[in-house]
Amino acid sequence: MTAPLGLPLLCGIDGCRRLKGHRGDHDNYPTEAWGFLVDKDKDKLTKAGFATPRGGAKGAYQNHVARNNKVIIPFERLAEVRLDNYSDGYVVRLLPDQFFEGPQKVRPEFLKKDAPVTVGKDCFILYRTHDDLRRFPPMAEWEVRYLVREGQKVDDRGDGAEDRGHYVMRVAAITKTRTKRHDGPPQGIFAPEYADREINYLCKCVLAWLTVQTRNSPYTTLQAGHLRAVLDATKLLDAASYERRNSLRHGLTCCPLCMRTLDYSQLHSTITFEDEAGTGNAGAQIIGATRSTAVNLFHLIPLGYSSLEHSPKQIAWGHAICNSRLGQRRCYSLQELKEMDLKVGVIREQGVETFGWISEDFEMIRSPYGAVWIQLNGDTLTDEDLKSPISSEVYPDADERGQVAAEDI
Repeated sequence: MTAPLGLPLLCGIDGCRRLKGHRGDHDNYPTEAWGFLVDKDKDKLTKAGFATPRGGAKGAYQNHVARNNKVIIPFERLAEVRLDNYSDGYVVRLLPDQFFEGPQKVRPEFLKKDAPVTVGKDCFILYRTHDDLRRFPPMAEWEVRYLVREGQKVDDRGDGAEDRGHYVMRVAAITKTRTKRHDGPPQGIFAPEYADREINYLCKCVLAWLTVQTRNSPYTTLQAGHLRAVLDATKLLDAASYERRNSLRHGLTCCPLCMRTLDYSQLHSTITFEDEAGTGNAGAQIIGATRSTAVNLFHLIPLGYSSLEHSPKQIAWGHAICNSRLGQRRCYSLQELKEMDLKVGVIREQGVETFGWISEDFEMIRSPYGAVWIQLNGDTLTDEDLKSPISSEVYPDADERGQVAAEDI
């Protein structure tokens, strides 16, 4: 007996995703599903499953660890997050000037019974500069953060390790007398990169499948039977949905932004700027001098604090250059823009000539042939600016709300 689409059957016992009749222990997250991949492709999947914020050490972040770890939430972001999103735990980061209003003087909001956080319990203080230490020194009874397991101090943050202490030092050296202070272990990962173990595993399954589907891939779909069975069981094998998101194009993996088909070799080749408009004067990339590859993990919706966006239906492989161009903007697919039904065009004497579709937030335009326009920055004029005397001279037809007809601009 076989599963739908002629796929092999999964075990299914207690959620086990190994193949039916397997030997050994059950496993809900078997990496053997992509065991046919060569080592360099497995390594790329492993990296995609890691949380690796740039400059992470300065913020007391863990680097190159799985996304299903405890997260750090900056105090100024606390109001916009859902704490129950982080099933692997969280800790709040406070800066000295957020907690203190003067040397050894705590701000009143943290002295109340219903204080938003408590230093040493659900939050820690992060010292980043010598000036912080001078202006807001740690309280006399405070300790540098450390880890304990079964009552003993340990160096690694693993199963059963608990945090103790109140503050962490990440102070850079400035002069011989103002030396580096690096005290206290990393406290967690960058919160927007979090994904629980289930989601993180399925994301790697999707990326493994997209690896198989690259142009000139050394793999066959027959080799990926186990992987396809896992994706099918979680409703992640529907080719039409990948095409709609621009993760696939005519059955081949493509970059969600530029919609160009991705060649397998690009997964591991060094990034270059050849033939890239606007980068003609950029410094040449020398082989061996950079570790960035031409194609990397691509998020269709930017990672943020208000929601968790690292999910199987919102990740793909994409060009590193396209990723940089997109920045912190959503990557709308051509189909999504068509469904919004907002055409954009130019006004000519003969009438309006439309050439593409624009997103409702005006951040992206696509033509039917693959051209993409991205908003570089938002409006710099406010409603009050448009109603000012100067604006009324420039835009005499501005209405009482400060809005101007497109043909006047």
